[in-house]
Amino acid sequence: MNPAVTFEQVSLTYAGEPAPALRAVDLAIEEGELALVVGRTGSGKSTLLGAVNGSVPHFTGGTLAGRVTVCGRDTRTHRPRDLADLVGVVGQDPVAGFVTDTVEEELAYGMEQLALPAAVMRKRVEETLDLLGIADLRSRPLAQLSGGQQQRVAIGSVLTTHPRVLVLDEPTSALDPTGAEEVLAAITRLVHDLGVTVVLAEHRIERVVQYADVIVHVAPSGLVTSGLPAVVMATSDVAPPIVELGRYAGWSPLPLSVRDARRVAGPLRDALPPVPIPHDRAVVNARAPVPMPHDRAVVSARAPHLSPPPNRAAGNGGDRPSALRARAVVVRHGDLVAVAAVSLDLYAGEVTALMGRNGAGKSSLMWALQGTGTRASGSVSVRGGAVGSGAVGSGADVDPATLSPAQRRRLVGLVPQSASDLLYLDTVREECAQADRESSAAPGTCAAHLDTLAPGIPPGRHPRDLSEGQRLALVLAIQLTADPPTVLLDEPTRGLDYAAKAALAGALTDLAAAGRTVLLSTHDVEFVATVAGRVIVMAEGDVVADGPTADVVVSSPAFAPQVAKILAPLPYLTVRDVRHAHPPVGGS
Repeated sequence: MNPAVTFEQVSLTYAGEPAPALRAVDLAIEEGELALVVGRTGSGKSTLLGAVNGSVPHFTGGTLAGRVTVCGRDTRTHRPRDLADLVGVVGQDPVAGFVTDTVEEELAYGMEQLALPAAVMRKRVEETLDLLGIADLRSRPLAQLSGGQQQRVAIGSVLTTHPRVLVLDEPTSALDPTGAEEVLAAITRLVHDLGVTVVLAEHRIERVVQYADVIVHVAPSGLVTSGLPAVVMATSDVAPPIVELGRYAGWSPLPLSVRDARRVAGPLRDALPPVPIPHDRAVVNARAPVPMPHDRAVVSARAPHLSPPPNRAAGNGGDRPSALRARAVVVRHGDLVAVAAVSLDLYAGEVTALMGRNGAGKSSLMWALQGTGTRASGSVSVRGGAVGSGAVGSGADVDPATLSPAQRRRLVGLVPQSASDLLYLDTVREECAQADRESSAAPGTCAAHLDTLAPGIPPGRHPRDLSEGQRLALVLAIQLTADPPTVLLDEPTRGLDYAAKAALAGALTDLAAAGRTVLLSTHDVEFVATVAGRVIVMAEGDVVADGPTADVVVSSPAFAPQVAKILAPLPYLTVRDVRHAHPPVGGS
């Protein structure tokens, strides 16, 4: 049997770059395999994926040496349109690929381009709606969908054409844990039942590694290696928590699923103290520690239908004054109630995670708190001047919606899901200089923030040429230049590898330690376990759980991190918790 995808001594060098993005790649991916592509942010994973359907170099430019073939067709002589019947591609930004207005139209569009009969199109649309669990969205405008819903539609629009090779770049990055499992289950069904070959790049390796038949590792040097998942993961420079825990504990062979890890974790569980030794996870500012009562973990995420407690608006800060206070906030998008009378308090020196399934209202709430989003009713007040000299009001409570954009930016900084939406100039240097001017900050302030968050970014580089992590760092640096006492981040870990997430976690912890208030909306349960001291869970526009991270996430099968699942009933959340509590146990 011939491989579905082959790379033969493939090198790719972009114009103006001193070194190739891919270097002498030899790779064969068999028919019906799920190949997981891993590597550091900016290492060349997207370039490798683009070479599969010919968009690299036909659309991107650059010089490609060697040969890439897909089901026998050579990408040198077949442009992407000549491979459209064989290869389906879903990029990192699903919205950028939409060409119609509604879900059903988008699912049918690709088939229309292939001139499939109407009866075939209708049947495949219905099959795909059911396969991805989006039948209730069929008539919805694409612009009204949440990020995760848009991601599912983008995958569905490719699946309807029945490609033999499916190329996916970060397919679960915008999905909540349950939604990600559903999409991955659908993808594995395509592999196992229909023999579709899937080439999938993903930074959240913990979600995918157990399903992979082969792992393709792309190094920053452009060298590519491949092999069995357990073998590659044993030495990979990017590894999920389950692998890090296995390496630490000396497990061999290395388990790649929670089930397999639990089978060998008994000695490790026996060796650990019953309660983790506290360390500096960003909970509450140590200068004003306020214990979070145990009963504030009020509603298990396993039972979102239960009514939230009457005292949830009091937050978890006892008598400490709120840095941000929201009362009965309602947000509507047409007839849809996105946020249903939510009340909450956020406190200085605290990192809080906002979680919940796609469409729960998290982004709508964050924009309402920041003041740009429209509130149908309710109130928001932010204490100005709590940290930075540029803040508004010398400590007075202010509704950010009543302020000008410049004043609002000095009070509440927000990094949106698509960080690049805030970047519009030609170089990093210009973006930083403009941020300094807009915030009346000393020249070089933004550049200094950026160098702390992501050292080494060339100031003359265009923002579109940065990696996802570098763009996020640039936008966060721009927001911090205004010195706001409250910082909101919407899905900040999309496109970040584990090292970049660790750097971001350190930055957010430092912000909290400096007295700032940090709220991040995310589906990344592993990141939450690392950085957040408090978790708020939303469902259908309302708050259904609010409490210490360990209490909220451990009680939920969906939100529990890998280490918590492996070591349950012990309340450990991260490999760092394990290392902090006990010396290496090699051979456990």
